[in-house]
Amino acid sequence: MEIWIFNHYATTPNYPGGTRHFDFAKQLIKKGHKVTIFSSSFHYLLLQETKKYEDTFYKIDDYNGVRFVWIKTNSYVKSDWKRVINMLVYSYRAYLVGKILGKQKKPDIIIGSSVHLFAPFIAYLLSKYFRVPFILELRDLWPQALIDLGVSKYHPFIIVLSILEKFLYQKANKIISLLPNVSEYLKKYKVEEKVVWIPNGIDLERIKINESQNNNNVNNDTIKVAYAGSMGKVNDISIIVDLAHEINKRFNNVKLVILGGGYEASSIKEKIKNLNNVIFFDKPVSKDMIYGVLKDFDILFFHISDIFPYGISCNKLFDYLAVGKPIIFSANVPNNLIEDAKAGITVKDRSVNKIIDALEKILSLSEEERRKMGENGKIYVEKNYSVQLLAEKLEAVIQEVYSDFMKK
Repeated sequence: MEIWIFNHYATTPNYPGGTRHFDFAKQLIKKGHKVTIFSSSFHYLLLQETKKYEDTFYKIDDYNGVRFVWIKTNSYVKSDWKRVINMLVYSYRAYLVGKILGKQKKPDIIIGSSVHLFAPFIAYLLSKYFRVPFILELRDLWPQALIDLGVSKYHPFIIVLSILEKFLYQKANKIISLLPNVSEYLKKYKVEEKVVWIPNGIDLERIKINESQNNNNVNNDTIKVAYAGSMGKVNDISIIVDLAHEINKRFNNVKLVILGGGYEASSIKEKIKNLNNVIFFDKPVSKDMIYGVLKDFDILFFHISDIFPYGISCNKLFDYLAVGKPIIFSANVPNNLIEDAKAGITVKDRSVNKIIDALEKILSLSEEERRKMGENGKIYVEKNYSVQLLAEKLEAVIQEVYSDFMKK
């Protein structure tokens, strides 16, 4: 089957960011399918262009057997109107390229993935053009997530997205959600029966490769706590900054290491620059390297804003679990993988004092107790959230949608 996936922010493992669609494509190709991913080559975390173009606005690459169509888009440095233009340029150009490539070999099915809704909209338009089924994938709920972050629901951009949201829900043959409880949200649109939950996960093959690497932690006297991931409004960076100050003030044998990038990275760096017990790396780590890096830490810290009533499916949380380290889970969400796996301590009210209490509790455990906590998480994520397992579910959805469509 010829499968097209439109995801503005899809990336390959040699870059930082989510490799969900690359990982799924790799598994689908093993099952005999052909997969093409349409993505922008301007990287949303590095905030830089990653490809070289000559006379065209698109470039076709093969990465480990997966075909990528890279779309040239404008640059931006923060989440403002230039980022919106970037979304529109990607969508318009991806539509044009889709029509060009479809003349050579048309797709059998098209998947359009959020977060922004212009990508799935052009996926839908191409599905109509080629007369094939359309699957909508929700990696986040736009515009609701923007409203929860403080944007007025009467803002023109939000109004446009709201209209587009309702339209796409109605037109999709199936809706894949990364959020486990999204059906509750979709009830008002009367499309909850279309929803299938397929979260993010981990690639067992990539984990196996990284397990062969040596652990570089040779300083057993210092406990290293790491926060690794993007830094934006959704990550509630004020808590990360406050935690850095508290750790610097209270502990002599604990270092907080912050790794990642994003719109708020420079703000964090400025606010913690004089702290002796805090180390900041403002360059995101590629997926190929992240497991080797995370293995070098003793405790991993996860934190997210309180705006996810329908659950989360964060890549870094699965990465944390995969390396077998105890986790401080600072979040108030309905799906708590850390509790389910017995892989750490949850802080639901997300206050700095409670986070420090959780850190002290983990520090009071024996080395064997901490090792068991980490091992619980590793076993749990490998059993329940492997890409190999999730790709089988995705293939079943694709085949069901295609079969139903052809019967009509």
